Amino acid sequence: MSVRSLSSTSLFVAGALALVAPGASAQQAVNLYTTREPGLVRPLIEAFEKSSGVKVNTVFVKEGLAERVAAEGARSPADLLMEVDIGNLVDLVNRGVAQPVKSDVIEKVVPANLRDPEGRWVALSMRARLFYAAKPLGLKALGYEDLAKPEYKGKLCMRSGQHPYNTALIGAYIAHYGPEKAEAWLRGVKANLARKASGGDREVARDILGGVCELGVGNSYYVGLMRSGAGGPDQKKWGEAIDVVLPTLEGKGVHVNVSGAAVAKNAPNRAAAVKLLEWLLSDEAQAIYAQGNFEYPVSKGAVVHPIIAALGTLNVDPLPVADLVRHRKQASELVDKVGFDN
Repeated sequence: MSVRSLSSTSLFVAGALALVAPGASAQQAVNLYTTREPGLVRPLIEAFEKSSGVKVNTVFVKEGLAERVAAEGARSPADLLMEVDIGNLVDLVNRGVAQPVKSDVIEKVVPANLRDPEGRWVALSMRARLFYAAKPLGLKALGYEDLAKPEYKGKLCMRSGQHPYNTALIGAYIAHYGPEKAEAWLRGVKANLARKASGGDREVARDILGGVCELGVGNSYYVGLMRSGAGGPDQKKWGEAIDVVLPTLEGKGVHVNVSGAAVAKNAPNRAAAVKLLEWLLSDEAQAIYAQGNFEYPVSKGAVVHPIIAALGTLNVDPLPVADLVRHRKQASELVDKVGFDN
């Protein structure tokens, strides 16, 4: 989840005052640009500084991180770039602002499908696209392909098909089965909607509680936010009213999206940036991700938040997550073609 409530301008001014340029103290500090919410990043940074002795100067960017670094050019002070969503990570590469990193730590911890084959970005955490279901359904297992079955006609709730969460899922379907099968599937999903595709994932749980629908699609971390009470008492009721099913694409695995990071192309403190990146994959850092935002760690040894762990074992779709980006434009066009949001 990326919180967009803070002013990128004011945060940049606050963070830029302490940025470390090439030269003195280059191995004692690292400049981090991030679109991740400050409440999640700060505990990570504090723990890293304590364990490493390396100072982290953080610039919180509301949006357009890749564009900002590209505009700064060779004089950019950015060392490490932290983003949410695989599309944003790939954009760092496409904009030419990321550099390859060869790391035994990264290759050991992060599965190949969750990192760039040339080492230009790496996933740090995952969120799964799950099913929320009314408890009376008693669902224990279901596949994404089942969303198009006639038995769910008038029973399904989803947010806009054009939302990146859903274009990524549709992109995965295209990647696995091709555009024709994906179109037939999406038309079936559209036919099963109980209401117009709108709202957010938590509103799907709300509408299941309210009897508007019986089945919906939502991200895993929202389950944690709702059931923990972090979203307030009403959302806690929504979270407790649903069963959660870890779906698969005909047994291929659960669709996930990722947050991640890349070392900046012109990083003045490259060694410190790599050190921070590798530390973010440690069990300590991965546990902070899990506890702070109900995300799945990419490290198999890290502790998963109990609320998320209770959802079941996550078997990730082996499809390279970068493939989702390749099919997103096609997925978006398909959403319009079938009138999914109409």
